Amino acid sequence: MRTFLRDDHLLFRDQVQRFIDARIQPFYADWERDGLTPAALWREAGEQGLLCCALPPPYGPGGDFGHALVVIEALARANCLGIGFSIHSDMVAPYLYNLGTPAQKDRWLPAMAAGELIGAIAMTEPGAGSDLKAVRCRARREGDHFVLSGQKTFITNGVNAGLVIVVASTEPELGARGLSLFCVEAGLPGFSKGPAMSKIGQHAQDTCELFFDELRVPADCLLGEENAAFEYMSRELARERLAIALRAAAHAEGMLEQTLAYTRERKVFGKRVSDHQHNRFILADAHARLTMLRVFLDDCAGQLIEGSLDPVLAAMAKLNASELQGEVLDRLLQLHGGYGYSSEYGIGRAWADARALRIFGGTSEIMREIIGRSLP
Repeated sequence: MRTFLRDDHLLFRDQVQRFIDARIQPFYADWERDGLTPAALWREAGEQGLLCCALPPPYGPGGDFGHALVVIEALARANCLGIGFSIHSDMVAPYLYNLGTPAQKDRWLPAMAAGELIGAIAMTEPGAGSDLKAVRCRARREGDHFVLSGQKTFITNGVNAGLVIVVASTEPELGARGLSLFCVEAGLPGFSKGPAMSKIGQHAQDTCELFFDELRVPADCLLGEENAAFEYMSRELARERLAIALRAAAHAEGMLEQTLAYTRERKVFGKRVSDHQHNRFILADAHARLTMLRVFLDDCAGQLIEGSLDPVLAAMAKLNASELQGEVLDRLLQLHGGYGYSSEYGIGRAWADARALRIFGGTSEIMREIIGRSLP
């Protein structure tokens, strides 16, 4: 029993599943081929209350992280990791809600909840990933404007995004302590996007490079205080990392269910694949380890809902979940034999899509560093 999930969460889960079955699964292969999730899907999801679930009125549906969790897990269980709702709803929207001025929140949050405006966050650069002090994108003050110059890469939702939160250096001599956040709308002179990037997985997820060439943004597009981005990101990353952990766990659980069905139908040497002891032990190990992970993640989710989730615990959650996801999916793919390497079964796509979760939101190595530094 997942004690933090109420009856309204469970009813919402049924609604989300119906939406996935009707509006995502029949078309997902086409979006994989096209390398883009259509903007129309976002508007439909907004109409159903699937976006920015935890935002209170008048900005959003008025739910909590439990509702957001339902969307995260349902998409992952359905093997739809390429749908970028979580970045939009569970990262960009909280930044705006927690740091934005009333005018900024009124301007962007209702449109994000409705799916009319798609959000992205631009941290990573060609030469700067987890090492924030290496950020080269610059923002200099000129009167009532900031002028941005630089490049960002691997930006989730980048092609579709109408609003991007950009991390830029406003005081380069301060390193990571001289970073600021800016809300940048698509279409401004000096802001351009590269084409959707070719990736080994998550093909339906539009990921691209962003370019800022002397881009002038009004000073009121500064999000929060100047030179405070490092502190803001350190605080907000706990939610992002738990969201990634929940995706990883639910994804592995969903693929285990599909593999159980496959191995009970497929026969080899006159027996069902699942009836061979070695294979049965692989399935048993996966079930046992994922059950243990689920208990830990549910405890973390309860703490986040209460507002007490520690960043180190969130790092543990992401590390354990994404690493276990990779191990489990590799073994489940093996149980499919040659079919596991074909596009006929979803396990191959799941295996390729999952690899990115050990990189997103800070690599596994960074998670180990965070945990290691906390040791007494």
